[in-house]
Amino acid sequence: MSTSLLYHEFGIRGYRYQSTKHLAGELVLRISQPLERCRCSACGSANVAPRGQEERSFRSLPIGRQRTTVVLPIPRVECLECGLVRQVAVDFAEPRRRHTKAFARYALELSRLTTIANVAKHLEISWDVIKEIQQQDLEKRFGKPKLKHLRWIAIDEISIGKGPQYLTVVLDLESGCVVFVGEGKGGDALRSFWKRLRSSGAKIEAVATDMSPAYIAAVGQNLPHATLVFDRFHVIKLFNEKLSNLRRDQYHAASKADRKLLKGSRWLLLKRPENLDDTKNESQRLQEALAVNQPLATAYYLKELLNEVWEQDDEPDAHLLLMDWIALAEASGLRMLIQFAKTLRQHAWGILAYFDFPISTGPLEGTNNKIKTMKRQAYGFRDKNFFKLKIYAIHETEYALVG
Repeated sequence: MSTSLLYHEFGIRGYRYQSTKHLAGELVLRISQPLERCRCSACGSANVAPRGQEERSFRSLPIGRQRTTVVLPIPRVECLECGLVRQVAVDFAEPRRRHTKAFARYALELSRLTTIANVAKHLEISWDVIKEIQQQDLEKRFGKPKLKHLRWIAIDEISIGKGPQYLTVVLDLESGCVVFVGEGKGGDALRSFWKRLRSSGAKIEAVATDMSPAYIAAVGQNLPHATLVFDRFHVIKLFNEKLSNLRRDQYHAASKADRKLLKGSRWLLLKRPENLDDTKNESQRLQEALAVNQPLATAYYLKELLNEVWEQDDEPDAHLLLMDWIALAEASGLRMLIQFAKTLRQHAWGILAYFDFPISTGPLEGTNNKIKTMKRQAYGFRDKNFFKLKIYAIHETEYALVG
């Protein structure tokens, strides 16, 4: 084997090839470093004198399915410039690592196609080594996401386990990248984000979030000049939750005959009309349920009207429709609608801000689904820091994961 082959195939440059051995199916390459190429690892001087050596083995790129190990007697030298005695630096491997840089790059390429466990099995190496390689790469690229370019962001929380286990995620709506992951939910989870954001000098123009008082207070205090946009998805989701509660109450209060029509109508009420499946007679079943229960019919038709607010051409038309909706809800006599109308009246400014900044937390909801999928495929993450780094890199994932 030539020195040129060491460089081109294994990424090892500046070393001399010595010998090759085959031991129990493993290829062992022995190399050496000439004294004239040795440098002081402290000051970089070439004026050094040999002071022994220490032999180390490094896992390198496999040849087919055959393991390859590189053995190097690392020279120990005394620097005649600074007077220190140290081992020379190994160019082809990171400090305190037992594999080459080329091996790490190969493991990372495989990791984009399959799981850590599968990569470890294929390379016949410890699972922890592959995880360490991934974590080191992610830390280098995403350890401190840049915030200076941010203009439009979305904020939402995601449940990561049983009990009160949440992460608060901030997404750059222009690039689709996660720029912050905080533990917990509410304003407290964002404290370190606001601190970094102030030091970055970013000019945030708009923030998409739900109508949570904690987020409203946090954004108002830390981004007083940004426009807060209440997300359409969360407004409709909140109404749907109240509509489901109303259906349950009406079901229990209905007669036995009406209960038969109301039974199984929950998902029909929550669907948009265009999504009803006529092959299953969903439209007919919905109309039959609405016909026997006037309060439910009123709430359902107001739900459809509420969706039209975001479909208007401009803010004045949307404002007029929203005020009409609130008036209809207040005149309905239904406690649920009256309470929801009060909520919308208090938050109308954030709902109508959509027409100045047409943003939503929709992309973040999609990212949260990816996070849940990643967590499920990994059967959970014991290392929270590693989990956060994987979330920062999730926009690169195309989900070709297997196993």
